[in-house]
Amino acid sequence: MRIAHIALWTADLDRLCRFWAETFGAIVGDLYESARRPGFSSRFLYLKDGPSIEIMQGPWIKPQDGQGERLGYAHLALSLGSREAVDAMTARAALAGTLVSPARMTGDGFYEAILGDPDGNLIEITA
Repeated sequence: MRIAHIALWTADLDRLCRFWAETFGAIVGDLYESARRPGFSSRFLYLKDGPSIEIMQGPWIKPQDGQGERLGYAHLALSLGSREAVDAMTARAALAGTLVSPARMTGDGFYEAILGDPDGNLIEITA
């Protein structure tokens, strides 16, 4: 058994796909628009390895109330393969204004930093 894909709702499909393409080099798949569910559209994002990410948009989706921890999705973790890769992406994220927490060694033995996407979802990058 393996994870096939992860799905995220957004209010701006193009903006979030652009973020993933520019930040993580994701390949953005074709636009899907549902004939059965008017207003629903989505795109799959493909990273070099691992499951794909489905970004979904619908006019009925409301923004989250406030920031911080909440029930459900906590974060998505991407392994970049090295500390150097984490440090390089952390530096780019700091310049882009998407860095939430700088690179550090965690108590459970991970070297990681945390970025935020335009919708406030947390993305953990690890060595």
